[in-house]
Amino acid sequence: MRKRFRAEREFLVVESDWQHLLDTQEISQAQVVASYVSYGFEPDTKFLNQELQRLGKMVLTPHMLEDKDLEWHTAEGVVFTGEIDVVIMPALHIDRNGNRLGQGGGSYDRALARTKAWRVALVYPGELSSEEVPNEPHDQKVNAAATAEILVRFTAQS
Repeated sequence: MRKRFRAEREFLVVESDWQHLLDTQEISQAQVVASYVSYGFEPDTKFLNQELQRLGKMVLTPHMLEDKDLEWHTAEGVVFTGEIDVVIMPALHIDRNGNRLGQGGGSYDRALARTKAWRVALVYPGELSSEEVPNEPHDQKVNAAATAEILVRFTAQS
């Protein structure tokens, strides 16, 4: 399933200023936002991260540890251990229940299990669907998914 979704992504490059995400109450009220630096065919976060900083948010980025866990770093490279208000993460696919299909390493699941932050996954149009994604007991759900044009909220969270 991941292989198919990755292959489909090569043709889904879409520009977005993510304003609809920036306008959410969760982002507006947040002081600390954990985001990511997009690579490959992931939805582009460059403008989003710059805008979050311009709005005065502390923007953290994930750093993978040897055991595949994540820790969050400030722009200065310092490990952040405080409370995070919002986590913005990549996903290959999101189903109607807020289950996220990531890269398969469980890194975000472990990091999300340690925070009560509002969780939003960035996906391309067509990657948010009624097709259920496989999930296991340790998998963490997201509160919302955003495409370049819409934000969909979910009621369930693990």
